[in-house]
Amino acid sequence: MVLEEPHPPPYGNALGVAAVTQSKAAASARPTVVRKKFAKPPVKVACLACRASRTRCDGQDPCTNCLGKKKHCSYLPSKRGGPRKKKRPSIPADAVAQPADVQNATAPPASSGFDESSGIFGQIDVLSIPGAGLRSLDFPSDVHAMFADLFVPNADNSAHVQMEPTPSPSNIPSRSLVRTYGSDDAILNAYYDFIHHYFPILPPRVDPPAPDQPLDCIGSFTESPSEEPILAYRPQSPLCLAISAILALIPHPNDLEPSAPASVIRRRTYAHKFAQLANTGIESDCELHASSTDPAEALSSERPLLDREPFHSQAPVELESVLALLVLSIYEYTQRGNLLKMRYRAGQALAIALDMSLHALGDEYDEFAEARRRAWWMTYYCVLQGSIVSTTPLAIIANDPQFVTPYPRFAADPDGWSVLIQAQQVLVSATQFVIDLNKCISTRTNMPYIYERMQQLDAWASSALARSNLLPIVPQSVACGAGIEFTTAQCIRAISRIKLSSAQIKVHRFRAFSDIPIFIKKHCDLTAASAANPVSNDPSKTSRSQDGINNIGCSCSLEPFQPSSSEYTPSASSTSSDFHTMSQFSFTSGFPYSSQHSAKMCLRASLLISRMFHSLPLPQPLLDNSQTQQGMHMLPNHLPRTMPSFACCLMQGSYAMLMIFYKARVEKQMPPDYGTNNPPTPQDRLIEEIRQGLERIIATVTNYAIAFEALDGMRGES
Repeated sequence: MVLEEPHPPPYGNALGVAAVTQSKAAASARPTVVRKKFAKPPVKVACLACRASRTRCDGQDPCTNCLGKKKHCSYLPSKRGGPRKKKRPSIPADAVAQPADVQNATAPPASSGFDESSGIFGQIDVLSIPGAGLRSLDFPSDVHAMFADLFVPNADNSAHVQMEPTPSPSNIPSRSLVRTYGSDDAILNAYYDFIHHYFPILPPRVDPPAPDQPLDCIGSFTESPSEEPILAYRPQSPLCLAISAILALIPHPNDLEPSAPASVIRRRTYAHKFAQLANTGIESDCELHASSTDPAEALSSERPLLDREPFHSQAPVELESVLALLVLSIYEYTQRGNLLKMRYRAGQALAIALDMSLHALGDEYDEFAEARRRAWWMTYYCVLQGSIVSTTPLAIIANDPQFVTPYPRFAADPDGWSVLIQAQQVLVSATQFVIDLNKCISTRTNMPYIYERMQQLDAWASSALARSNLLPIVPQSVACGAGIEFTTAQCIRAISRIKLSSAQIKVHRFRAFSDIPIFIKKHCDLTAASAANPVSNDPSKTSRSQDGINNIGCSCSLEPFQPSSSEYTPSASSTSSDFHTMSQFSFTSGFPYSSQHSAKMCLRASLLISRMFHSLPLPQPLLDNSQTQQGMHMLPNHLPRTMPSFACCLMQGSYAMLMIFYKARVEKQMPPDYGTNNPPTPQDRLIEEIRQGLERIIATVTNYAIAFEALDGMRGES
């Protein structure tokens, strides 16, 4: 639009000039209209291919760019289109008239927002706006825009204000990719590569293994990694979405800096987006269309069948919501660190499974029988696991006679599933024993029950452990197909031994060590050290304590032990604390086992835990020969194991080893140069074996922490 010059007024040049001046001043007081950059305004939604290449899209279906380059053109709804309505404080008129590009040029640069000394895995998030750390996962992208104006730095104090919660674009790696896939088949193949061995919720593979091919492009790389993700492919199945949430946490093979803060946040954001979509899909599967219009009709009608292709050809569609909730239960524990949601997701799965009568299946066997059996027993497993890690009473009866569904079967190990379920039952019973023991000690009552229960659990755990050590007997009729799940069956046996060993530690831990706290933070049912349990002020004892602990790289608060021939007792300095030694209890003589026997049981169990965790295989996906290998320096030896729902057993094992390790160091009274010229003694060999066990546990937690952030707190204590 062209503005015409006003005609000169008929009152002379001086008055005319004054009028023109006043007219220009009035015009300058109003916001100037900046000429648009494009003759044709940009479209509201661009296709995914144009977004990825940062090319202007014409909004057609297909668009001109995709037609010319022969690319697949697809669209997703965008929440970022349209102008933003911002509340700005009153500013001078001349500042309003300033062009937008000039204002951006004078704005202070965005701060990285990360303190190198604190690290991305800090327990306390000191950043001040939504989008920082895990908090950003609870806010959608439009809420980010709503909060943006509240933290605009003023010109006067912008030099010392840091508002940006994520790294600035210049610090974000140009290839901070996320492991996402372009089809259900690719996601199912990745499930068998990364998840199935440790968490077999689906039947065996139907199709042969295919190369792992995650997508190499996820959208713009210059935006904040915590912004709303752009999904190149969105599965329809909630199970497929839940599995995608786990896979997104595994570093992409072509990510050059997988441990960089931007890469970690981007993986976290995508994983939680998939988890949220999975929850939405579960709600949709459980919804009745008549509920919102005719509730009376909905109450009397049957649930309609789901009209979509199954994710797995041998798993019915109606099972996918149950299985998705099981995956999300482990996700909430290992990635989000939310025990309440972990138990809630498992409880949801239990309710749906009971409604489908999965707990009361018969011996009939069809193409879907194995999937239904695995769905039920893995639901049962996850419900018990929630009680174990949170040290809460069971929501169900573990040996309920109504649970009659036959166990699933591994061709390579027909008894593998029964061994796993029995191990889970022993461990949850040992956890309940810890709860009962604490109550009895606090009230000084009903100790005979504790003594009897301790003997029962010890015998049960020892018998189950002996059974788990037996080699599987494979019938000759299925020997030819036994290799289908051979690695999975081995993993299940190892996990069963880990759980049974952890149960033995729980049964004998109090008798052996009086439950003296050594970890700073709360882990499972282990007591956390606090200010109420101070360490000794004796310099010599303190120096020995620091020497014994720092050499194994542990952040612990450990009371020094006094050598004793009969009891493990802390020093006299700890008598003022809330934790009493066994000698202070009148019921010490009533225990069926001596403290030495219990300590030996804990030692054997903890060393077995470290060896079994170390024996779990690492993921080994097939690689395409034509695939780029830019980031393969970390693969396959450094790929993380997944689904560590039993990671609590690591802390049980490390607790027992640290207690015995430290007692042995203190009793030897070893000088700094001890062992240089002396031949090794049995005690030296014991100390070295414990040290190696602790190193295996630290390596295991480090491997898990590559993908699961919540477990990194355990690494700080190991």
